[in-house]
Amino acid sequence: MPIEPLSIIGAGGHAKVVIDALISSGTPLAGQHLLGIRIETPEWPEATTGMSCHVAIGDNRVRIKLLTIARTTGAQLRTVIHPSAVIALRADIGAGSLIAAHTYIGPDARIGAGCIINNGAVVDHDCVVGDGCHIAPNATLGGGAHIGAGVLIGAGAVVLPGLRVSEGVTLGAGATLTTDADTPGTWVGTPARRIIA
Repeated sequence: MPIEPLSIIGAGGHAKVVIDALISSGTPLAGQHLLGIRIETPEWPEATTGMSCHVAIGDNRVRIKLLTIARTTGAQLRTVIHPSAVIALRADIGAGSLIAAHTYIGPDARIGAGCIINNGAVVDHDCVVGDGCHIAPNATLGGGAHIGAGVLIGAGAVVLPGLRVSEGVTLGAGATLTTDADTPGTWVGTPARRIIA
């Protein structure tokens, strides 16, 4: 059975993570410029109609914008899953997301479209992660946590079970959230407190 061509939108550090996941999963790729992969620059957005694509951009706002363009031009968003990821049978992963190396997605967890669940992150049972979120390396979401759209949970940060994080929140690296983050802005420390609007 032939493999459907996949266009990677992006050519920075996050694109390397996506391409590594594709190579590790046995997806055939060819080329010469980024981790041995040829970079092409098709006309955007006209060339996206009907193509299979993955937006490999780490910045949530830019990724969400490009995902919206891709959807409205008829592109098919493809999810990329590293073979070392552990995903429970009843978990649901949205279109165009990356599930990176050594991640864990628990039973009945729901990951929105265009999310990054980065290396070593844990999204435990019954969590809900909104569209366009980035759960950074080694971050942990305790069971039943609800994360709003476009949220960044920084590297090594912890959201305790059952807590809610509103859209527009950035939880800093290494922070521990012990109460709902219901106000947009940057939250840091242990316990995490809002410092920037």
